[in-house]
Amino acid sequence: MNVYHRKPNTFVNHVHLKVEHLSRSLEFYEGLMGFQVLNQSGKKAVLTANGTTPLLTIEQPDNIIPKQGRTTGLYHYALLFPTRKDLGKLIVHLLNKKYPLQGATYHGTHDALYFQDPDGHGIEVAVDTDPSTWRNTAGELDFSKQAPMDVESVIAEANGETWNHIPNEAMIGHIHLHVSDLEKTKDFYHKGLGFDITMDIPNQMAFFSSGGYHHHIGTNMWFGKNAPKPVSNSVRMLFYTVVIPSEEKRKSIVAKLEAMGYRVIEENGEFITEDPSGNQIHLHVESLFLGNNNKNKSV
Repeated sequence: MNVYHRKPNTFVNHVHLKVEHLSRSLEFYEGLMGFQVLNQSGKKAVLTANGTTPLLTIEQPDNIIPKQGRTTGLYHYALLFPTRKDLGKLIVHLLNKKYPLQGATYHGTHDALYFQDPDGHGIEVAVDTDPSTWRNTAGELDFSKQAPMDVESVIAEANGETWNHIPNEAMIGHIHLHVSDLEKTKDFYHKGLGFDITMDIPNQMAFFSSGGYHHHIGTNMWFGKNAPKPVSNSVRMLFYTVVIPSEEKRKSIVAKLEAMGYRVIEENGEFITEDPSGNQIHLHVESLFLGNNNKNKSV
């Protein structure tokens, strides 16, 4: 695990998705991508890369309808791979399978491959570059180096090896959300949850991170101010999980959110809130989340 996704940082490590057909989603996530099924019950499956840590939950509720357009919610979640070699093997695999890709970008801070799952949930597969190259001479994160990914060099690093499964070290690197009000979003994630703002483009985008990472959470206003929430029975992200380094810090975050007028509820030990755009967040303490696999399997 890299230093940006462990104590004392706050980070995202799990995403729960609603899907239209569980069998179709398992064919993609398990069959094509090579996730392992950690636990499956009824029309819900928990997926893992290393056999123990849940990364994704996919669930087919009753009366589900297809994904709606131009609503708040998930833009993409990012799977962070340990090496460009792993990314190269995946690119060759997806090309060989003729799976549709949407783009491949070098962001300076990371290489990123973009595509969607069968329900239209956005996926980014990322590999971080050397953190020593992320900042400009003023010590600020530099997002100006964006260019097309050098796909040929990434593929070359695969050295002809074939794709078998998601790397054991894969994790949720970040999540990127469509939001309806950028100023309220910045207050919520910065003042409420305590993330640093690493990018702020007025009326367009804001990125948030902990511990000097480029971003654990990205947000955009591309569907316009006051974009509506998706209807509850549509394909969408149900929630994502933020891991907090201590119970003391979680209590402080809960108190801040409540003082700011946000509702935080506790259900069976889960602390649950929503950002100003209706994106549901579960607030976990790292020791609890990593140390109780039986509970994890039912998230």
